[in-house]
Amino acid sequence: MTATTINFVRHGKVDNPDHLLYERLPGFHLSDAGRRMAHATGRYIAQSPQLNTVSAVYSSPLERTQETAQAILDELNPVREARGEEDLRIETDPRLIEARNEFRGKRIGYGEGALYRPENLKLVRNLWQPSWGESYRSIAARVQDFAHEKIDEHPGEQIVVVTHESPIWSYRHLLETGRPEHNMLLRKTALASITSITYDVDSKRVLSITYADPAKDIK
Repeated sequence: MTATTINFVRHGKVDNPDHLLYERLPGFHLSDAGRRMAHATGRYIAQSPQLNTVSAVYSSPLERTQETAQAILDELNPVREARGEEDLRIETDPRLIEARNEFRGKRIGYGEGALYRPENLKLVRNLWQPSWGESYRSIAARVQDFAHEKIDEHPGEQIVVVTHESPIWSYRHLLETGRPEHNMLLRKTALASITSITYDVDSKRVLSITYADPAKDIK
C-alpha cells in the first residue's frame, strides 16, 4: 500500500488592529506574532525526519497564507540544501482560499456589522452557511477536490498545504463524520497548527488524522 500525507497548516496571526472580518480582502498580512508562529511551525517541520521530506508546498492565494508558507520554506529549504536537494517554491491554488463571507470589511457586532441590524439578521438565519456566503459543503468539496488531485500527483510523499481555519476544519469534519457542517466554537485548528491527513493512494481512504500545535506558546 502506498500512502500520501497532506499536512494542512493554518496561517499565523494577522495584523488587524481594527478587528475587521478580512475574509478574502487583500492587504492583510501576518503580524509580528504571526511571523513568529509561522517560523515556529516551519522549524517543527524542518526538524522532523518525517515532515522535512515534503516534496511540495501549496498555499491559498491570500497574503497571510503565502507569508506563512514562505516562513516555513525559510526554515525547511536550508535542511534540503544540506541534503543536496533543490529549494521548494510556493504553488498557489484558489481552491484553498478562505470561505466567502458577506460581512467582509466589517467589525462584527459594531456599526454596519451589528447583528441586530435587519439587513444582517437575514444573513445569519441559515446555520448551514455559517460564513453567510458559502456553505460548509461547498468549502469541504473544493478542499477534497484539491486533496484527491494532489494524492495522485504525489504518491507516497508528504506535502504541506497552507490555508485557513474554515477550509481545514470543514474538510476534516467531513472525513470524520460524513458531513462538513459543524459548531464553529468547537474547531480545533489553532493559528499555525498542522492537521496531517494520510491517505491510501489507490482508494483515497483516510488512514489517519493527527494534529500538532507548534506555535501554541506564541502570543
